[in-house]
Amino acid sequence: MTGRSALTRTALARAGAALVLLLLVLVVVRLPWIGDLGMHAATLERLRHDLLHPGNPLVDADTPSPYYTPWTVPLGWVAGVTGFSVFTVLRIGAVVALAVLVTGAWRYARTLSARPVVPPLALLCLVLLWGTTEFSWSGFLGLHSLALTVAYPSVFALGLAFHLWAWLARADGWGSRLGCGLLWAVILLVHQYSGIVASLGALAVVVGARHAGRRVWARVAGALALGVVVLWAWPYYDFFALFGAGDGMDEVHRSLYRDLWARYWLVLVGVAALVVRWRRDRRDVLVLFFALGLVVFVAGGVTGHWSWGRVLPAAVIPAQLAVAVEVGESGRRAVRWVWAGALGVALVVGAWGQAGMLGYAVGPGALPGVVADKYREPWEGYGWITRWVGYGDVVMAREFPSRRIPATGAYTVAPGYTDFFLDDEGERVGAVRRYFSVGVEGVEGVEGVSGGVRRGIERAYDVRWVVDRGVGVRGDAGLREVGRGPGGWVLYAVVG
Repeated sequence: MTGRSALTRTALARAGAALVLLLLVLVVVRLPWIGDLGMHAATLERLRHDLLHPGNPLVDADTPSPYYTPWTVPLGWVAGVTGFSVFTVLRIGAVVALAVLVTGAWRYARTLSARPVVPPLALLCLVLLWGTTEFSWSGFLGLHSLALTVAYPSVFALGLAFHLWAWLARADGWGSRLGCGLLWAVILLVHQYSGIVASLGALAVVVGARHAGRRVWARVAGALALGVVVLWAWPYYDFFALFGAGDGMDEVHRSLYRDLWARYWLVLVGVAALVVRWRRDRRDVLVLFFALGLVVFVAGGVTGHWSWGRVLPAAVIPAQLAVAVEVGESGRRAVRWVWAGALGVALVVGAWGQAGMLGYAVGPGALPGVVADKYREPWEGYGWITRWVGYGDVVMAREFPSRRIPATGAYTVAPGYTDFFLDDEGERVGAVRRYFSVGVEGVEGVEGVSGGVRRGIERAYDVRWVVDRGVGVRGDAGLREVGRGPGGWVLYAVVG
């Protein structure tokens, strides 16, 4: 590679990476709300009010929660000390998580290649080299996915994972190995699925290392032992109890095995790079990492353990990194240009496939029509209810609003998300279903629950407010309308 062409490619890669980072910072300012953001806001609300014994983040129950982690606990402390709103603290956390992710990916890329073009190119591959159908899920680093999950713990956990792999690749003595064990445990506590990805990547680094004698394996065993102790000692929830939660999470993850071609076909250029690396070195770290991730993902699909699909980044990330390294490291000029051309086209196609995220950065009104068609409207929050509903009040609501109401500090009767540690979750879900059965006592020709049944449910769960829309609870003499919000939602006070 000539000096001038190398400098040009490096400058272009850095400019592209800087532009992507700028877009994500603009997204943080707007912080679009789709998915689990309300859960994370509710977590900070509980920690803000009681850092040591926060209780369940969604319902009024004294249970542990895997959302109380070495990441959210400090953020909750910041919220309590500064008085900032939880969404402001989430923005602060998102900026920190982005910094950890960028520096981690940069550091790990430098362990793979000394070429200056590789780290910025690796960042571009991680966010753009996916597919042409938008797909967003926590723990997946596509640009559109990051735009919607940038304030989630998964971003911070994956950033730490890159730092773990970089540190592990160069770790030698007992101190550095034990530090890796501690970091591994923290990642698992922060976000369990990203922790599995981190574990597979770490395993690939260790297995792929040269001269791994008894002394090295003894240090690895010591690091693992320290990590297990940290996992066991974490006071906010029992990490090892989560191993029994897999089956309950399978159905919600089934969609991870759909539309695989449309979501990931651009990764094939990275798979081709992995084949080249495998032919050069059968113990190549990225090849091992890819193989481990692919085996687990395929096993999940074959056995019906759909939650195992969350490990797919363990196959995607090494492929993305591999092609970035090939562009920088290929020996012959013609080969370098072939790799650079193929990757350049793939990155442009990938960027277009995720162009809808621009609406989260600059606002949908600034988008041309063809791009605006790719934009998904974020959710509306429930801040409008706080005029009446106080912190800790219990609100009766259906599943969808129950995913957002706890972000205001209120509780709901049933959690909006599956909660492994909540023993009476089934009873709570059944109570909500009975409460909103169509019709009320005295309405002729309409079957439903009686006002007496509703009053009993209200007393059982100390319900003070009801949120609904349509005809659900209309006409119930035990409820009084007090306010209306976006989307036709109505807030009722319990008076019966």
